[in-house]
Amino acid sequence: MMPSFLADLRRGFAGVTLLCCAALALAQAAPPAAPVKNVTDTYFGASVADPYRYMEDMKAPEVVDWMKAQADHTRATLSKIPQRDAVLEEVTTFGNAAASRVTSVQLTGENVYYLKRNADENIPKLYVREGFAGKERLLIDPDKVPAPEGKHNAIDYFAASPDNKYVAYGISIGGSEESVLHVIDMATGKDTSDVIDRANFGSPSWLADGRLLYNRLQKLAPNAPVTEKYVNSRAYVHTLGTNPDDDVPLLGAGLAPAVAMEPGEYPIVANPIGSKYLIGLVINGVQNEFKLYVSSVASMAGDKTPWVKVVDNADEVTAFDVMGDSLYLLTHKNASRFKVMRASLSKPDFAAAALVVPPSEAVVTGIAAAHDALYVRRMNGGVSDFLKVGHAPGAKPALIKLPYPGDVDGLTTDARRAGAVFNLGGWTRFGGYFAYDAKSGKVTDTGIQPQGKYDNPPNLVSTEVKVKAKDGTLVPLSIVHKKGIKLDGSNPTILYGYGAYGISTTPFYRPTFLPWFNRGGVFAVAHVRGGGEYGEDWHKAGYKLTKANTWNDAIACAQWLVAHKYTSSPKLAIMGGSAGGIFVGRSITERPELFGAAIDEVPVSDTLRAEFSSNGVPNIPVSRGCWR
Repeated sequence: MMPSFLADLRRGFAGVTLLCCAALALAQAAPPAAPVKNVTDTYFGASVADPYRYMEDMKAPEVVDWMKAQADHTRATLSKIPQRDAVLEEVTTFGNAAASRVTSVQLTGENVYYLKRNADENIPKLYVREGFAGKERLLIDPDKVPAPEGKHNAIDYFAASPDNKYVAYGISIGGSEESVLHVIDMATGKDTSDVIDRANFGSPSWLADGRLLYNRLQKLAPNAPVTEKYVNSRAYVHTLGTNPDDDVPLLGAGLAPAVAMEPGEYPIVANPIGSKYLIGLVINGVQNEFKLYVSSVASMAGDKTPWVKVVDNADEVTAFDVMGDSLYLLTHKNASRFKVMRASLSKPDFAAAALVVPPSEAVVTGIAAAHDALYVRRMNGGVSDFLKVGHAPGAKPALIKLPYPGDVDGLTTDARRAGAVFNLGGWTRFGGYFAYDAKSGKVTDTGIQPQGKYDNPPNLVSTEVKVKAKDGTLVPLSIVHKKGIKLDGSNPTILYGYGAYGISTTPFYRPTFLPWFNRGGVFAVAHVRGGGEYGEDWHKAGYKLTKANTWNDAIACAQWLVAHKYTSSPKLAIMGGSAGGIFVGRSITERPELFGAAIDEVPVSDTLRAEFSSNGVPNIPVSRGCWR
């Protein structure tokens, strides 16, 4: 239930535009009704009827028939939308104007690895080049990997070995994220014999000697409960060319007496590039905070590896990086908007950690260690700033000048080289990948992301306002539209929000949004509580017993848009997905007259039985009581 949905939203707007047109422009016939078969449960003395429990069996003929009827109804509705074909053609034209789209840039030595999807392709492929000016080489084409009839493969993750001799990558069928880990030999361009299934969490990391660290789910019996899927996973070390079923576990529940783990927690072991240390993470499902253990590569001994705990969940650490003996830790302990600490790996003690980046009004959102400095990204008033801090004790953070205001994302470094690479975009420009040169102190466009004709439209504007919520709290609202629109209540408007997991909705733009904007459409983003826009306090203000603030904030933003005549209720659509389904679902049930349409994508709408699904167990840390 973590938001891969957010990435989908950033990729395109075509379906959104068409769905809004359908909902706002058509008087639809009633969709096929689902039979009601109540099953009543008692929760804390309250009886709750579940009319659609039978739908949990997705293979039942009755359920299959209903879903097919729903699909037929949807297709018939979409086919009646005026200008649908014209809009779709525009979406395709705008979306394919750039030669390609690049994501997931990683630096390993002088090599640059990245995923790229060409304009005429649907699935990204993995490429490498030596330096940003080097010749591009295709490594992995998912379309060439065998798949069942009518299915496709997708790359889930990848990691190059420090010497660039091998790349480990996870691939799954149909975007299922049921990853199978493979290894490609860079010299031959062919896969090795190493194939490891149940590598959903993957997180591959390489030892300097060419052995591979990875996480693997347990092998379930055919009749095992679905809730067992994500429990009792282990981190292993694998020697290339050997049987992965014989791999030695390093970390996991019931292995090392010094590492107390619950079955639902999952372990990750990493050897940061150039480091003599192993980092062991124990992650409690979707909880942001984790436990962190340290050992040395030299003392690695399977389940007898001598792990030393450095960080517990109570230390509220959410990210780390390593340079030499320094362990950098991003934490919100006594710092709602986060701070950066530095502990010693040779004498690990979080209580003795030194302050590197103090808390401020800006929210620290990421760290990455390079040879010359620690690079830090922060979110400050809707845009990012970018800092570097030398590794010497007492070094002060220095601000790096960015080419334009925007959101810094995708920060990547290599501890053996100076400088950093990052993605920079905004509400009205697509942006690209930029490199900071430590010698010159300048930021330059790497050129790895080709710019398309519609990537920086001059006729769009963005506005940031603060909306007074039900309890008086000021909630940020970002509004994007074409220049010169009239504020007369006639503009079709999408109000988007998420508000969960402490995740911030940061500025982004895609050319596929243009058919909406060109027709007078407004795109508004409500930065509701439950997200991370103002740090951990903002997150916890829309969490469990305070979760109602998420939809109350959404309603307040919708009312503001209507009151200020950006739109009117019949022309206002609310949109969200996954955990953002709460943002949508509770808003429309609380104030149905306020919205003309709702786009509720793969929503978390009824969590009473979520813990009985395979994905429910990882969400238990945050779903008990109310949703994240």
